[in-house]
Amino acid sequence: MRRLLAGIETIAALFLLLIALVTAGNVLLRDLFAVQIPDWFDGSKLLLGIALFWGIAVTTYHAGHICVDIVWEHVGARARRRIDVIAAVLTLAFLLPLAWMVWAKTLTAGTQATSDLRLPVAWFYAVGATGAVAAVILGAMRLWELLRGRDAGAAPPAESPHGP
Repeated sequence: MRRLLAGIETIAALFLLLIALVTAGNVLLRDLFAVQIPDWFDGSKLLLGIALFWGIAVTTYHAGHICVDIVWEHVGARARRRIDVIAAVLTLAFLLPLAWMVWAKTLTAGTQATSDLRLPVAWFYAVGATGAVAAVILGAMRLWELLRGRDAGAAPPAESPHGP
């Protein structure tokens, strides 16, 4: 499970890095040589969508999203677990149709392409849609772990670089 989560985190991080490199590279080229990277704007938008969907997947599993715990902090462990289960069900109820609609958009993209290089946007949509499916799978895994009485989102204990 740790490898799967690390892989998904790495995918999201790589796309964020790619966005930063394309943007910084474009600024540098524009300022120094008065040229632009073709499709830098369209590409950055599409890459951001991919990074967001893959990031949502990991955030869903770890329950690391922004939340207000006014009630949760003031109730007992049993009520907290119930609130967590309800939240996981609602999150999954949101993510399932989202993933469905992202795939629907991907499959109907047709011949849409970026403006300069004419790269098919369906490729980018498909990678993002795969991230949406990963979010559904990790959301379902989180719900399953909560129903089994385990906190799926709890981070594993940090290991010392010098051994146990």
